[in-house]
Amino acid sequence: MVRVVTLPPHVTGAAALAFAESARRGGAGALEVRTDLHAEGEDLSPLAGRLPLLAAARRWPAPAAWRAAARWCDVPFVRGATELSLEPSRTVLSHHAAEPLSPDDAEALWRAAPLSACAAVKHVEPLGPPAGAARLFETQRRLERLVGQRRVTVLGDGALALPFRAALADKNAFDYLTLGPTWAAAEGQRLLVDAVRAGGACAPGARLGIIGVGIENSRSPRTHCQPFDRIELPPDVDLKALLDALCPLYKGLAVTSPFKHLAAAYAGAALPAVNTLVRRAGRYYGLNTDVDGARAVLRALGGRYVTLLGDGGAAAAVKLAARELHVQLEVVRHTDARRVITGPAVWTWPTTLEPPRGLDVKNATIALIAYGTRVTPLASALSERGARVRRLGPRWFAEQARAQARHWEAA
Repeated sequence: MVRVVTLPPHVTGAAALAFAESARRGGAGALEVRTDLHAEGEDLSPLAGRLPLLAAARRWPAPAAWRAAARWCDVPFVRGATELSLEPSRTVLSHHAAEPLSPDDAEALWRAAPLSACAAVKHVEPLGPPAGAARLFETQRRLERLVGQRRVTVLGDGALALPFRAALADKNAFDYLTLGPTWAAAEGQRLLVDAVRAGGACAPGARLGIIGVGIENSRSPRTHCQPFDRIELPPDVDLKALLDALCPLYKGLAVTSPFKHLAAAYAGAALPAVNTLVRRAGRYYGLNTDVDGARAVLRALGGRYVTLLGDGGAAAAVKLAARELHVQLEVVRHTDARRVITGPAVWTWPTTLEPPRGLDVKNATIALIAYGTRVTPLASALSERGARVRRLGPRWFAEQARAQARHWEAA
């Protein structure tokens, strides 16, 4: 399988060379250059010295100079209208469907293609509703029988496509990835670093992942067994439909904001919020290993009386841990945060929220349970108000991650 990263538009000259070098160092095996993103006169030969090139014809054919510099050429297939003039070993025949296709329709389409005149085929279509994702895997199986193993790439695209693309990549000839989170050539592409970390193919249904919003800095993909996918979701996703579709593919999922309450309801958990889903007997069960993290934070803070700043999913874990440790909590919501806080407190509000103006913390010790660079501005703002800030996010994360790993391994 060749990992492919697409050269973004308007990146030319020295910047393009730097991009290609970063992709090569990151583990990419090819750089895609598309005619709809770059001008015909651009010289690709310097780029070919950094990474093998895949010249893709989009909207208009790739110029002769591009084809000469490229290792592969992506040629769109339109039934009855495709002209192939390259040697088969360099030709990737591609079709981008405008709407989801049944496996029967996809197979019929490719049976009409000049398959002997190409090295590989690439089939792309919209994911559509998650419940229909299984058709992509059936299409992949049929095209493998028709064309041959490792000569087929089947991709879905769309806001929910990433986990399905990740699973399809186990058998695809090419894996199309993005170098960073700020730009992707198609919706649903994984980060290159995540694909490289995941390594090769895994047993069917054995993947792990994390679902949430704004999870580009999550440490979970670097902590747990691989493959572990970072599944960024839109906030208004139909979580039930997605989790039903993911269950055959993922044996476990970490759940983060804002889906902990919805995941608990989906799994029928007795808890108000869960951060871990474990597949057993063909369905997901919900657990909250954040309680392990909250327990470690409360022990580090000490004291029998703690102020809980927030009342969301993380706060639910703190409440459960406090009950176990016989710690009394006072809950302060962001909407009524005109309080004087003294002694230990746990901040569970998002780090993007400013400390409420009416919150007096000059005699408080506040534990921040988030981690990474995003915590620094909040820690500074609280320190300026006189609070003693303790960054206990890594401790929380480590404890809950160990518990997650135990549950997934046991399952």
